[in-house]
Amino acid sequence: MAPASLRRRPHLIPSFGAAVLLVAAIAKWPYGYYTLLRWVTCATAIFIAYKAYLWKGNWAAWLFGLIAVLFNPLLPIHLSRRIWRPIDLTVAALFVAAAFVLRSPSANPRQASNE
Repeated sequence: MAPASLRRRPHLIPSFGAAVLLVAAIAKWPYGYYTLLRWVTCATAIFIAYKAYLWKGNWAAWLFGLIAVLFNPLLPIHLSRRIWRPIDLTVAALFVAAAFVLRSPSANPRQASNE
């Protein structure tokens, strides 16, 4: 059985994982790293947007929906490294903030785990 914090915040681990990858993107990596970064960031943003929508957090659903579009690996948006750096750091901060701010509104842990 998952700890209560993970039942109330199932996006906790993916959020921190994506944030670490985004911060690491400041260094110079092979092109494949940035492709992986797009997939992970997009998938995590979609997951958080979906959970936020279920939890009536419309602001977060829209915000992470936009992040998913920005990091979409199928139709990538090509920007220079100079432009991507602050975007990556800002999105990493948003993932960390979402890990703490967003949570299941259910007071019943069994109900929260079924969402």
